[in-house]
This record gives sequence, C-alpha cells and structure tokens, in this order.
Amino acid sequence: MATHASNPIEGPLTPFLSRWTAPDGWVHRRYDRAREPGTARRGRLLFQTGRADMIEKYGDAIDQFRALGWDVTAFDWRGQGGSGRLTPDGTGHIDRLDQLGEDLAAFYTEWVRPDEGPHVVLGHSMGGFATLSALASGGIAPDAAVLVAPMLALRSPVGQWAGARFARWQVGRGDPLRPAWRRLETPAAATARQQRLTHDLTRFADQQAFREAQPELCLGSPSWHWVAEAFRATAALRDTPALSRIETPVLMLVALADRLVDARAAARVAHRLPQGELVAFGRGCTHEILREADPIRANAFAAITAFLDRRVAVTSSRSAPTPRP
Repeated sequence: MATHASNPIEGPLTPFLSRWTAPDGWVHRRYDRAREPGTARRGRLLFQTGRADMIEKYGDAIDQFRALGWDVTAFDWRGQGGSGRLTPDGTGHIDRLDQLGEDLAAFYTEWVRPDEGPHVVLGHSMGGFATLSALASGGIAPDAAVLVAPMLALRSPVGQWAGARFARWQVGRGDPLRPAWRRLETPAAATARQQRLTHDLTRFADQQAFREAQPELCLGSPSWHWVAEAFRATAALRDTPALSRIETPVLMLVALADRLVDARAAARVAHRLPQGELVAFGRGCTHEILREADPIRANAFAAITAFLDRRVAVTSSRSAPTPRP
C-alpha cells in the first residue's frame, strides 16, 4: 500500500538526540545517554516504546535504568515521535507492522558493541511486539529481553477472529488510511484514556501537558489498516514455531486488567519461550506498567532488576546476530 511519507526529524537535536538512518533511507530520531555518574556500570540497554509514544514520555523510566548503571539508547519508531509521519494528517499508520522488527534488527546490529556488554532490549506494548518479532527472526540476539505489556494480541470485546474480520471489512469499505476512531479532547475522554493507561494522575497529567507543549511529537489515532495489520501480525507471531527456538532469556510483565492488549495471550506466548518468565500484575495495574502508581512501578523495576541479576552476568556479551538461513 502506498502511503504519504513525511520524514523530517521533528524538533531540535540535543547532546542526547541524534539521527539514525534505516537501510531504506528512513531517518529516525535517536537517543543515547550514559548511566548516572558514580554508578557501577551494568551494561547497555535499548529501550523501545509503544504505539504513538515518543522517547520523552518514558524519561523517568529511562533515568531509573541509568541510576541502576545502564547506558540507555532509544529511537522513535518510524512514523511517530520525531521520526516523521506516514500519513498526511498524522494518523498512526504503517504498511507492514513487521517493518518495525526489521528496523529494530538493523539498528541493533549497529548498536551492539561486543566489548561493552551485556546488552538488553526492552520493549513496551508495540515495542514488545517488535522485540519478540526480531528475536523470532534471529535479527537480534541480546543477552536478555524484557517485554512490558507486549502487544501480542489486541484486546477485542468480540475476540481475535471477529475483531480481525471487522477490521478487514473496515479497510475494504473506505479509505484504509482513515482513523479507526476520533480522538476527543474533552475532560471525560481524557479521564477514560487515563483509566486505560495508568492510575498515576500526576504522570498522566504530565503526558497531557507534553501533548500541549510539543504536539509535533504526538500521533493521532491508528488507521483502520494499522488495526487490521496489528491483528494479522500479532496472530502470525503467536503462531510461529520460531518462538520455541528463541535462546534469549525473556521476561514478560503483563497487567491482567489491561484494556488495550490481551495479557492472557501474552502469557500463553511466554510459556512457549524456552527461557521465558512471566510476572503478572492484578487489578491495580493498567497498560503502562512503568508509568503506573509508585508501588506498582517499584514492583515492576524490582522484577526487572532481579531477572537481569539472575540471567545476565555483568561480564557477558553476545556479538551481532548471524542471520538465519
């Protein structure tokens, strides 16, 4: 599907922000920042966000990893944040969701430094999908991976089969790039979004303030094509036999009350991974686990830290992956 592509780097570059160009020429906004001064070096961590997110939204989580001794890198996914747009009106869109895993694999190959490991990849929501997709394809081989509320199935009130069929029907009955829903800016709509994302009112208010201050980094609702593609791509990833061949230790954090992605589908995938671990959060936790109220957030970071301490030796490292035949 041909799409309108607008790929200037949005916003000013800083000492921590730079450019990375994918193999097909798409320019991404990149972030690199070393661990906090005075902390013992733990390794390198690639932090990837979800749909419609941008690097700044997870600044406090990134800073916490830096305080734990990690040098942190991130990049905005193509079509969102500071990495351009794929539609003329800013609707969230991508022709193939698999492109994200391909971008991640290309970036990872350049990012890995064998003498500066260990290397960890963390992906939230859509970033979790891209991370697992790249692991399954052999495009990345980090020492460990953390998937936070991974988008391995959309939460659908009518189930996966009917939800996917309805999305395909919507694609066929009009412009597939039209928004799947209209984003409202009323107080009631903002409250509904907050309840789907986090119980922490301060962090949600900060997000709303950021949208007002830097709207050029914010993305609109997804296109119907994106929704249909998300159903297709996540189903294909859940069904691939390659999951059972992933050697990387993988930790999944899921919120059982998540209203955006299907936590139970993610749990089923976790049990198929040879070195998979699962931590589930109950009713007090919603989709943005690392932006939740402080007690939940603290438990999430404790789980991640314990997992990495068990699974990743400070002196270990892997080289860039060799593509599978």
